Amino acid sequence: MYRAFALLGLSLCLTVAAPAHAATDDRSGFDGIPMRPSLSSNDRADELAMTLPPAADIAQALATGPATRQALGPKVQIRVDISSQTMTVLVHGKVVHVWKVSTAGRGYVTPTGFWTPYRMHVMWHSRKYDNAPMPHSIFFHKGYAIHATPHIKRLGKPASHGCVRLHPDNAKALFALVRQYGPSNVRVSVEQ
Repeated sequence: MYRAFALLGLSLCLTVAAPAHAATDDRSGFDGIPMRPSLSSNDRADELAMTLPPAADIAQALATGPATRQALGPKVQIRVDISSQTMTVLVHGKVVHVWKVSTAGRGYVTPTGFWTPYRMHVMWHSRKYDNAPMPHSIFFHKGYAIHATPHIKRLGKPASHGCVRLHPDNAKALFALVRQYGPSNVRVSVEQ
């Protein structure tokens, strides 16, 4: 459970007293946070468990160890800002690209939220919109995707049927980046 706190970067105000029969040697746990082996509460020797050290030890390990949000989170973050019609791409927490996009035009919706891409196609054709080409498609939610568009003059303004449109060169670069790191290591966020 402490991992969830570490992921969120919350300070822990827990004091966990190690049982009197706990071993005295610290062992390195998740991302350098020391853990101590101890017997379970019913004192059965065959049920060894790992318990947390005092909160001060955890705080020190988090401050000095590799446990940061960037280290624990997705390797690639794709952030789409609907209000500014921009996409920011971060790799290992550092901004590598900021591009103009087109999201949903009047009468359409681009969903907001957080997703992991679930499907990619070098070329896809929309079954819903007259077999329209969607080069370098990265599908992130239901039928919504990030993909290239030939309508580059409309980038920076809402113009799509809900997908996130990119310049063809940028879509190709993003596709290659997601393929390089793997979709499971990518987080897509879309916000107003």
